[in-house]
Amino acid sequence: MNARREFIGALLSGAALAPWSQLSLAGQARENEPRLALIMLRGGLDGLTAVPLPRDESFVAARGPLARLPAPALPLQDPFALHPALAEMHTLYGRGELLVVHATGLPYRERSHFDAQQLLESGGAKPHAVTTGWLGRALATNGRKGMALQTAVPLVLRGPGDIDTWAPSVLPDPSLDLVARVERLYASDALLAHALARARALRSDSAMADAAPMVGGAGQRAQAVALARRAGEFLSAPDGPQAAVLELGGWDSHANQALPQGALSNNLKLLDAMVASLRDALQGSRDTWSRTVVLVVTEFGREVAVNGTQGTDHGTGGATFVLGGAVRGGRVIADWPGVAPKDRFEGRDLRITTDLRAVFRSVLHDHLRVSRTALDSTVLPGTSALEPLDLLRG
Repeated sequence: MNARREFIGALLSGAALAPWSQLSLAGQARENEPRLALIMLRGGLDGLTAVPLPRDESFVAARGPLARLPAPALPLQDPFALHPALAEMHTLYGRGELLVVHATGLPYRERSHFDAQQLLESGGAKPHAVTTGWLGRALATNGRKGMALQTAVPLVLRGPGDIDTWAPSVLPDPSLDLVARVERLYASDALLAHALARARALRSDSAMADAAPMVGGAGQRAQAVALARRAGEFLSAPDGPQAAVLELGGWDSHANQALPQGALSNNLKLLDAMVASLRDALQGSRDTWSRTVVLVVTEFGREVAVNGTQGTDHGTGGATFVLGGAVRGGRVIADWPGVAPKDRFEGRDLRITTDLRAVFRSVLHDHLRVSRTALDSTVLPGTSALEPLDLLRG
């Protein structure tokens, strides 16, 4: 029987037998439970470009050429605005479904991508002091499943919980007829029968059609948007995961940062398209969007002033986006420190006034219902003194 199961697994690998890489049925979220999507921006998003203060004279003076955007900024709660590439996210803000937490960051004041990303995912206070992920530990406390939309489990999801991965397959999907015949053949095997039935349901649902992996700039962008859509579809499934993790790299903007068609502007457009794709998938027939929170986070911000190559170097404070139907948006949360030289951290960076882990704590407790005891002891130890943030609808 084990050999036959291995054969069936290979036969149906294009459809993945089920939405996940393993036949794991435990730990799935219940149909009406809250959902969380985490989008990690690797490389250090410049929060002062994504969420500028275009009418603040001190901001314009501090940023120099970086204060000149390719189009008028999209207004938020005064004095803040959104970069013009984030039009879909601005629409969510207008609907009260997006808020910004500005001047936020981790308890880390060095400038290493590797160490900062380790803290972003582990939730620790010092790099490599914690070797599992804060979201993986949180899901384990409630016995719920998480999913990474990539081939390997990222650190943020590692731990004692039930975690799966999914990535597009280069293999063609099996035909519906083949799935049906194999399903009849193994109807007496409860585990395989269940998985095969789910595979057949997925193959007959055109909204769940896979996009083959694509190469090149345009193809990679299209695949990122398709992955965001697929994350929404997984989260919307009645027996789907409670949390999904996506990643987007390329945010290290050391040179030519302000170019209208440069890497940063294009990445912001891509992030905007991914958010729209995720939202559209979550707004399907079950309206999972209304009970979803999406966190968009990065490991650190950038320096305030432009560098010699018209970009920005590694900094500390930045911006975090919290969005979704469960979010009380239309706001900017910021204990704004200012960006004049005297106000900067080490004379260089936007000073951190809100610990990013306070955002994590608030979402995990208020949305995913992780107890404060678990947060304090295992999920985010050492953060009990952080002030809670009011992020969600009542």
